[in-house]
Amino acid sequence: MPPIPARFPLLQRAETAALFQAPRGVIRAGSFLAASARLAAALPNGAVVLNLCEDRLSFALGFAAAMIAGCRSALSSDRSPARVRDLATRLGAAAILSETPLGEIPLGETPTAIAPCRTVMVDPAALLAGATAAGGQERAANPEIAGETPAAEVFTSGSTGEPVAHGKTWGALFARSLAAASRFGLGADGPVSVVGTVPPQHMYGFETTILLAFHGPVTSWCGPAFFPHDIAAALAAMPAPRLLVTTPLQLRALLDAALSLPPLALVISATAPLAPDLAARAEARWRTRVAEIFGATEAGSIASRMTAASEIWEAYPGLRLAAAADGVVSVAAPFAETVALADALELVAPARFRLLGRRSDVVKLGGKRASLAALTRILTAIEGVEDGVFIAPGDLDAEPTARLLAFVVAPGREPGEILAALRREIDPIFLPRRVIPLPRLPRNEFGKLSAAHLAALAGPPASG
Repeated sequence: MPPIPARFPLLQRAETAALFQAPRGVIRAGSFLAASARLAAALPNGAVVLNLCEDRLSFALGFAAAMIAGCRSALSSDRSPARVRDLATRLGAAAILSETPLGEIPLGETPTAIAPCRTVMVDPAALLAGATAAGGQERAANPEIAGETPAAEVFTSGSTGEPVAHGKTWGALFARSLAAASRFGLGADGPVSVVGTVPPQHMYGFETTILLAFHGPVTSWCGPAFFPHDIAAALAAMPAPRLLVTTPLQLRALLDAALSLPPLALVISATAPLAPDLAARAEARWRTRVAEIFGATEAGSIASRMTAASEIWEAYPGLRLAAAADGVVSVAAPFAETVALADALELVAPARFRLLGRRSDVVKLGGKRASLAALTRILTAIEGVEDGVFIAPGDLDAEPTARLLAFVVAPGREPGEILAALRREIDPIFLPRRVIPLPRLPRNEFGKLSAAHLAALAGPPASG
C-alpha cells in the first residue's frame, strides 16, 4: 500500500468540474472555491461553527468555508432553540451558519461560555454571484489541509440514547471518500450524478452527498429530494449515470409510489437494515443494483454489500477489523482513533463479516437469545406490513412473565393474522405478547426510532 500523504486538498477536482447541481444550475469547483472563500472571510478564524444549513449547497459552502478559516464544524439538523443553545454552549461555538435568521443565542454562565453566538447567513446565490463578478475573473486557492486537522463534530442520531458527539479529522474524511469511490466504482464510466435523500448533517449523507463531490467524480443534487415525486424529479434533472442515496424507509415509499424513474446505475441504502426482498424488488423494478452501507457515526462508513445477493459485508479499503477476546470488534482507519463497534460482528475473514445486530439489541428469554433487529426484519417481511418494530419492555430481565411487544403499520392486516405469520417464523418464546397496530411509527428524518420514541411506545413496565 503506498504511503499515506500528510496533507490533502479541500477539493480534489478540476476547476471546471461540476460539484453540485441545484435547480438554478450547475456549480463548478472554481466558483465553489471562490464562494467558500468569500464566506470564510465572515467566520472567526480557528473557532467552532455550528452548521445548521438545511439546503445541501448552503451546507457544503458552510463546511468548505469553515475549513478555509481553520474552523471545526459541528453538524446538526436539529434547529430547536434548546438543542442549538446546548450544542453552542458545550462546544464553545462562536458562530452559527444558517440560511434563515436565528438571532443571537445567549449561552449562559458556564465554564465554556463565550460571547453570544452570532448567526452568519449563508446565501448561495449571493456568494456565487460575488465569486463570478468582474467577468468571472475571481479565483480562490484550493488549500492543502493537514490530515490530522480537526474538521467536524458529528452526532449520533439518538436512537440508543442522547446524541453523542464524535470528532473527525480531515484526513479520515478524505480517506473514506476515496475508499467509497473505489468500492462503488465511481468514475469508471465518467462523472456520476448523485441524488441523496438524507440530510447532509447525518454522517451517511455527509460522506455520500458532500465529501464524494469534493473528492470524487460526483455531481451532487442540491434541490428537494425527500418525497417520492421530488426524488423522481431530481433524478430526471440529472445526467446519467445516476446514483440514488437513500434509506430503506424512503426506498419502500418510492417503490410503492410506482413512479417512472430514469435509468439508475446504482442505489445505495443505509441508516437501517435493508431487507433482501426489498432490495431485490428495487433491482427488478428499476433494472439496477442495490448496495447497502454499514457504518456508525463514531466510525463513519465501514463496509458494504449487495444486499439481495449476499449476507456478507466487505470492509472498505484501508480499514482494519479486529476482534477482542470478548468478541467486541474494533475498526481502525487512517487519521482516526480505533473504535469499538456497538454492533456484534462475526468475522469470516480479515475484511469480511456477518452483521449480527447491536450488542445491546440481544434479548434473553427462557434461556434463549435473539436479536430485536432480526425479529423486526422477520416482522417487516410479512406481506402487508409497511413498517414495524419489536420492543423489549423495561422489566424484561426482572419479570419472568414479561414478553416482547410488536408495533406494526399494516393497513388491511389484522393483528391476529400478523401474529399467526410470526408464529411460523420465530421461536414461540419470542412471540410478542401483543401486536399493536399504528398508523405510523415515530421515525425521525433519518428513518430511525430514538430510544425515547421506543420507550414511549413500550410504556411503563406492567405493575404487579
